[in-house]
Amino acid sequence: MISKETIEVIKSTVPVLQQRGEEITTRFYQMMFANHPELLNIFNHANQNRGRQQTALAHAVLAAAQNIERLEAILPAVVQIAHKHRSLGVKPDHYPIVGKHLLMAIKDVLGEAATEEIIQAWAQAYQAIADVFIQVEAEMYEASAKQSAGWEGFRVFKVVKKVKESDVITSFYMEPADSGDLASYEPGQYVSIKLDIPGQKNTHIRQYSLSDRPDTGYYRISVKREDGRGGQPDGIVSTYLHHSVQEGDLLPLSAPAGHFTLDNDSSRPIVLISGGVGLTPMIAMLNSLAKAPNGRQVTFIHAAINSQTHAMKEYVARLAEENEWLHSYVCYSQPTPEDRAHQSYDKDGFVDLNWLQQILPDPDRDFYLCGPVPMLRMVYRALADWGIAAEQIHYECFGPDIALAIENEAEREESVV
Repeated sequence: MISKETIEVIKSTVPVLQQRGEEITTRFYQMMFANHPELLNIFNHANQNRGRQQTALAHAVLAAAQNIERLEAILPAVVQIAHKHRSLGVKPDHYPIVGKHLLMAIKDVLGEAATEEIIQAWAQAYQAIADVFIQVEAEMYEASAKQSAGWEGFRVFKVVKKVKESDVITSFYMEPADSGDLASYEPGQYVSIKLDIPGQKNTHIRQYSLSDRPDTGYYRISVKREDGRGGQPDGIVSTYLHHSVQEGDLLPLSAPAGHFTLDNDSSRPIVLISGGVGLTPMIAMLNSLAKAPNGRQVTFIHAAINSQTHAMKEYVARLAEENEWLHSYVCYSQPTPEDRAHQSYDKDGFVDLNWLQQILPDPDRDFYLCGPVPMLRMVYRALADWGIAAEQIHYECFGPDIALAIENEAEREESVV
């Protein structure tokens, strides 16, 4: 139980967290990794280098401060993060380390402004928040281990097939190396892959959506090769998977995790909107619906640069031709001359509100979004402007949680208008 006095102190720190939150979280990671370099085997180095992890943590800390008197308000965000923690192998022993260095970072960045009263208040608040995470994650670990064919930690899988889907996306089909049974999952969930890459000092763990329906006898992931651009280096894991991992190789996988799944209690028509490799969880959802149609109309909208980067285009088009319940649309931001000549897409540019209103008869639908962060923000805002209720919009981004960032940004824009 957090005292009333502590709540008041925490709430008083909200303005400084809004202004200097990312500075605090950046310093936090610097200090923690300096003192505990073993944790570099868990965290995504690319997200650290790009500042995405620091931004996500800053938003999470701010949300906790804003809702400190009613932590149940942030439970959906806790569950989302806890899924990722469980798939990475985060355990209760990690939380005291995080708490210690978060307080050190607050003190280091704020200096004398971080009074003993503030540090003590945040110590108490952090423990309460950590207890929530630990409890939620303990339930997830138990559920994962106890489900049929489930496991805890990492299980070794064999790559049984490798398929090039586009110029930048390749699929890997994997089966348990022990030939045991395979745990089922919800379409939209992901697995973590743990790799010790030659020449790399630390272990690398990455999360990839399962790109096929469950109960096929294999797990499939479809990985985009991240080629360096704009001063960024090539993706260490994605390029290793593309260039070095071959059929017959072994990969350690976590049990499936993730909150981005279909709401089967709803009867509304479904709209799946993806950008780039964001189509992977959507294909899993689509294949699951094709296997067991539930009477709901489905609209599949995919945005890509052009046909060269567009994975599984023919497959989705064929599925749409064979099923009256499915309508498919394609949007290219930079169509090739061949794309234009063959009219192989439906829209030139980006997914926007005007186009959505043209192709969708009415807005009373459930929307599922997955793709690059700029696209998510654009489409989320378009749907909000259309009057779509927040509970009808579900989304997933690849990387640190940006849910709070997207929704807070929309709220900030609304308050300015």
